[in-house]
Amino acid sequence: MSNDVRLGSELPAWPSYGDEEREALIRALEQGQWWRIGGGEVDAFEAEFAAAHGSEHALAVTNGTHALELALEVLGVGAGSEVIVPAFTFISSSQAAQRLGAVAIPVDVDPDTYCIDPSAVEAAIGPRTRAIMPVHMAGQMCDMDALDKLSADSGVPLIQDAAHAHGARWRGKRVGELGSVAAFSFQNGKLMTAGEGGAVLFPDAEMYEQGFVRHSCGRPRTDRGYFHRTSGSNFRLNEFSASVLRAQLARLEDQITTREQRWPVLGRLLAEIPGVVPQSRDDRGDRNPHYMAMFRVPGITEERRARVVDVLVERGVPAFVAFRAVYRTDAFWEAAAPDLTVDELARRCPHSEALTRDCVWLHHRVLLGSEAQMHEVAAVVADVLADA
Repeated sequence: MSNDVRLGSELPAWPSYGDEEREALIRALEQGQWWRIGGGEVDAFEAEFAAAHGSEHALAVTNGTHALELALEVLGVGAGSEVIVPAFTFISSSQAAQRLGAVAIPVDVDPDTYCIDPSAVEAAIGPRTRAIMPVHMAGQMCDMDALDKLSADSGVPLIQDAAHAHGARWRGKRVGELGSVAAFSFQNGKLMTAGEGGAVLFPDAEMYEQGFVRHSCGRPRTDRGYFHRTSGSNFRLNEFSASVLRAQLARLEDQITTREQRWPVLGRLLAEIPGVVPQSRDDRGDRNPHYMAMFRVPGITEERRARVVDVLVERGVPAFVAFRAVYRTDAFWEAAAPDLTVDELARRCPHSEALTRDCVWLHHRVLLGSEAQMHEVAAVVADVLADA
């Protein structure tokens, strides 16, 4: 590959931070209590995050994987259960169910939006299905109209994996206004971050209270006698992380607005490159936070795609290969796997198979750059793929 075209100017750094985070950390430090039971930062963050997402009940937890695991547990998922997940997703979506002893059932995704295919979900619902987990891929919300109907008709609850969907909206409704449980991640690369962290939005107070007790070792908030009410684990978020997340939340909407302005420019430029097919948008998702700028190169091999990504990184574009279909990892088969072979699942999930081979994503900080930088990024992608 040639070395002719490189990014001419540096993209914004991530994580993004400023005096707000510094002041927040000092505030948490000086309050004298650094865990949620004695401090005030976690409680304040939960209230602010819930309000921003149209919910009355947010529970902050240690990370996004724990958020999924806790949400599934509150929904009654455990050994003997099945949870329907998209085949094309980060492994936490399936592992959260499998670590509870539930069997993860991967189904295919839409080839254009990369979100779970409602018709594949419908075909997979069985007598042991206890939850359906749509993943709002890269901020593009799944077809919540179809999924809500499936949930209502089958009686199987939804749990939205909203790790990519902070601030997203579907038909004007925020994630917490859709009537189902939703789980978020604040891992270092996410749209708002404290390095790690997560949150669960619950649709009612009863579920929130159950989640709180389970995330605090089965111990109610006011307990002083170690009367652990139920099984649980320590998924409590600390005060320092919560203080940083309050500052991150305060700048989220402005950053989403910038990315919403930049993606139409970059997406159009990418679509003009021979062989490149950008992720499409379902316009019912009328607020897309764009966790990733994703595109496909149909026909490329996995090996060549990996080399393309390496060269993009060398030339200043933060690029990554896309997720591998969950059933194409050793981890998926370690526990609570379906009674199917890899080949059988692959035949059922042709679009996930293709995305495993040919999809590339760019870090969302690309979309925080200037409009001129969108042209620079597209020029680098075009040059690298021309050489490939």
